[in-house]
Amino acid sequence: MFDQAFIEYLAHFHCTRDYFECHEILEERWKQEYPLDRDSIWVAFIQLSVSLYHYRRGNTPGAKRLIQKSIQKFQKHQDMLSSFGLDRREFFIMLTQIESRILEDKPYVDVCIPITHNELKKAIKKRCSEWNHPFPSKSDLSNYQLVDRHKNRQ
Repeated sequence: MFDQAFIEYLAHFHCTRDYFECHEILEERWKQEYPLDRDSIWVAFIQLSVSLYHYRRGNTPGAKRLIQKSIQKFQKHQDMLSSFGLDRREFFIMLTQIESRILEDKPYVDVCIPITHNELKKAIKKRCSEWNHPFPSKSDLSNYQLVDRHKNRQ
């Protein structure tokens, strides 16, 4: 029912907190379906995860730019969010809170995407369990491999 790449994205988003991997997964998915559409909802999800990657690393300008771009794209696609198994109202509250924290230069905190669809949540939890991660998990801010993953890119 739900796109496997989206399930993987959400599992990494909530369980490994590997926002870099979230980006990688959905970039591949986006390029398969809408490679020329930079306003795709896939791009919005990519920008959300990359904004959190930058935010967690302390790159406030990058985080600010990308969260604002993702919000604009999600606004264009807000009618699709429920078909992605998400609570639209809570999702935009979450985005606004992330943006506010970034603009106010507050420390990074983990967030959870408001998932309403039980089957989607089960699929994510199953994937997290396979990786031996609870749903949700906290970011390990001392893990260089996680926080600065782009430096290890091959």
